Amino acid sequence: MEYVHYSVMTQEILEYLVPPNDRPAKMVDCTCGEGGHTFLFLSKYPNLEVTGLDRDREIQKKAIKRMEPFGERFTPRNIWFDDFFSEYGQQDLDLVLFDLGISSFHFEESERGFSFRKGEELDMRLDKDAPISAQDVVNGYQEKRLADVIYQFGEERYSRRIARAIVEARKLHKITGSEELASIIYKSVPPNYRYGRIHPATRSFQAIRIEVNRELDRIEPALKGAVQALRSGGRLAVISFHSLEDRPVKWLFKGMAEGSEATIRILTKKPLIPSEQEVSENPASRSAKLRIIEKL
Repeated sequence: MEYVHYSVMTQEILEYLVPPNDRPAKMVDCTCGEGGHTFLFLSKYPNLEVTGLDRDREIQKKAIKRMEPFGERFTPRNIWFDDFFSEYGQQDLDLVLFDLGISSFHFEESERGFSFRKGEELDMRLDKDAPISAQDVVNGYQEKRLADVIYQFGEERYSRRIARAIVEARKLHKITGSEELASIIYKSVPPNYRYGRIHPATRSFQAIRIEVNRELDRIEPALKGAVQALRSGGRLAVISFHSLEDRPVKWLFKGMAEGSEATIRILTKKPLIPSEQEVSENPASRSAKLRIIEKL
């Protein structure tokens, strides 16, 4: 079965990110994935060209196929968004979009161990050529470092117990599967924590994925580079899905919008959130926050 990622907050994004209509316009979709948002923009604005960034070649193939009707108006780039903006020398972008969530493709189709509900090999790399995989983190990190990763990137209160259980388990044999890791985590936490609102492995899996892909390290340099690359009056939108992503976005924008040296104007004093209807249709959107700025 093939799953299609549900692009979140499309109405709000299309309302705020409007390209000029009197000339060719440029947009960068920094997290293109299967191309849901990009498809909508290219369909609505015939004068718009979109560069779609993604470090995962497999999901990018889906976007390339999906954008075939638009011909040369879509340009795919297989690159991390922070690397893209570190080498982008122009100030000619009208629109930039970041959707920091992980696509359903990775949980349902990638077979890289992103989901604790599937028996897959532990990998979690978005870039298959990256040097560190989830197996390296789980089997190679010292106990304290592993606990710190799970606490910092998963905000997991039982991080030390979980790290200790993982270290004890890997003494017997290397941990290579997602189901095995989920089982170790499940057994390591108190009984009442096992039956909470979310599976007890949820936060740990998130943390390991963030560590493997250096997800949080990339946000601030990419946003700074993206603002630099915008034209005056250009707009940038960021969708985040948890506080670890949203916090650096919020404070960076706040700093850039203050004082006589301000370079941006914040258009969403409070982040926009999905409508009740969208949450009912796509429960995964419930934690989304959308922040939008305009370059001065």
